[in-house]
Amino acid sequence: MRILPNTAALVLAAGASSRLGRPKQLLEWRGRALLSWIIEEVWAWPVTTVAVVIGAYEDEVLEIVEFGESLVVINPEWEEGLASSLRVGLDALTREPAVERAFVALGDQPGIPVGLPGLLVEAMERSGRPVAVPRYRYQRANPVLVDRRLWPRFMSLEGDAGAARILKAHPEWVEEVWVDHLPPRDVDTPEDAADLLAGIWPRGAGGGIGR
Repeated sequence: MRILPNTAALVLAAGASSRLGRPKQLLEWRGRALLSWIIEEVWAWPVTTVAVVIGAYEDEVLEIVEFGESLVVINPEWEEGLASSLRVGLDALTREPAVERAFVALGDQPGIPVGLPGLLVEAMERSGRPVAVPRYRYQRANPVLVDRRLWPRFMSLEGDAGAARILKAHPEWVEEVWVDHLPPRDVDTPEDAADLLAGIWPRGAGGGIGR
């Protein structure tokens, strides 16, 4: 896979896993923490930088998760929701002047189709549009590739909402990539975790920034 220079990935993994009842970041899967697997998968994308936003269970996550060369970003306002992690993560990447665009991914969605990030890169280059988003069987989901010039708009979000409102209001910004695959599934509940550990994955729809 060709690496597009100056492209980063932002992994949002700061939540408290209230529905699961235990930190999903540390869910043991195939002998390692789930977030360790997510980070490894993301490093295989066409990126030169990976930033991981954490918040809840900060000490345990720092101790157990394998971050490798990733930039670790602490979100002290993680209780606000997804938007707060998006703000602090993009803010951290703005301090990297060479980074021109970033994938946004969730830390509880393993199994993103292997070739998809490369297709998003190609779609952005081909179209010249500032956002490339996958459409899995008629539903937008993650990861989303966002050009740096739109980061301030994404950083204006509040609460636990994704960027659907912004993207819907500006369809001219968005290049869609159709994917013949079910949407990535979040690990949110004990049932989700049981399915993951049993190998019944992926199945069902995930949410997130492109929702």
